[in-house]
Amino acid sequence: RRERQRFVDKNGRCNVQHGNLGGESSRYLSDFFTTLVDLKWRWNLLIFLLTYTVAWLVMASMWWGIAYLRGDLHQAHGDSYSPCVANVYNFPSAFLFFIETEATIGYGHRYITERCPEGIVLFLFQSLLGSVVDAFLIGCMFIKMSQPKKRAETLMFSRAAVISQRDAKLCLMFRVGNLRNSHMVSAQIRCKLIKSRQTPEGEFLPLDQCELDVGFGTGADQLFLVSPLTICHEINSESPFFCLSQRSLRSEQFEIVVILEGIVETTGMTCQARTSYTEDEVLWGHRFLPVMSLEDGFFRVDYSQFHATFEVPTPPYSVKE
Repeated sequence: RRERQRFVDKNGRCNVQHGNLGGESSRYLSDFFTTLVDLKWRWNLLIFLLTYTVAWLVMASMWWGIAYLRGDLHQAHGDSYSPCVANVYNFPSAFLFFIETEATIGYGHRYITERCPEGIVLFLFQSLLGSVVDAFLIGCMFIKMSQPKKRAETLMFSRAAVISQRDAKLCLMFRVGNLRNSHMVSAQIRCKLIKSRQTPEGEFLPLDQCELDVGFGTGADQLFLVSPLTICHEINSESPFFCLSQRSLRSEQFEIVVILEGIVETTGMTCQARTSYTEDEVLWGHRFLPVMSLEDGFFRVDYSQFHATFEVPTPPYSVKE
C-alpha cells in the first residue's frame, strides 16, 4: 500500500485549508452567526460563557453605579428614605439584583422603586439586551446541537471498492448502508474522480474533478436506503476508466470521492456523508459478500460481512482492449 495525501479522508473530512486571505477575512465577520456556528465546540462554549459573564458584570456595574451616584450605598435604608433599588448596599447585592431580574426569579427582597427614572430606563434596556443575547447565543447553540453531522456517522461505506463484471459489463462498485431504522428521505449519491491531468494546451490541472455516472439517466442514483446497496458505475467508452486494466491500476494515481446526501426523516434537515477510495483501495476481480438473509417474517442484515469481498473470475483487460 502506498500512503499518500488524500483529498478527502475516509471519514469524510476534506483536507483543504484556506490561507493568505488578506482582506477577505473580514467576510467572516459579515456573517458572524454562521462563523460562530462553524466554530468547534470548545470555542462555542468559551464564547457562550464569556458573553454572559461580561454582560452580567457590566449590567451589575451599571446598577451599582446608579446606587453610588444617588448615594444609596452610604445612607441607611430606613422607612424615611426611598432608594433606587431597595436593599442594594454594595456590588454583590447589585449583582444579585441584576441576576434576579434577568432570570425572573423575583425573591422580593430587592426591588426597584418608582422614584428612580434612571433605574426604570436601565431596567428596560436590560430586558431588551437580555432578550437579544439569549436569542443569539441560545439559537446558536440549538442550531449547532441539531446539525445533522452526527447522523452521517451512521451511514456506512465499504472500506474498498471493487471492479468486476455485472450483467456482462465491467463495473466499478462500492457498498453503502444505513445503520439506523429511520430512513434517509430523497437519498442521492454522487461520485467524483479526482485525478491530475494535462490539457492539450499544456495546462496542468493537479486536482481535476470528473463526474462518474452512477445512474443519472436511469434514476439509479436515487436511493431507497433501507438495506445496504451496491452502487455501480458501468465502465464504458464514456467512463474515465475506459482504458483502465488490472495492470495499469497498479501504476495509476487517482481518488474517487463519494457523496451521499439525503434528508433526515426525524429532523427534516439535509445530511451529507462523504468518503473516498484511492487506487490502492480498488480491488480488481472482487465482489461483495451478501449481507441479506430472510428470517421469520423479516429480512436481517449482517453488518459483520459489510466490508467482506471474495474473488471472482474477471478479465484483466480494460474495456478498450
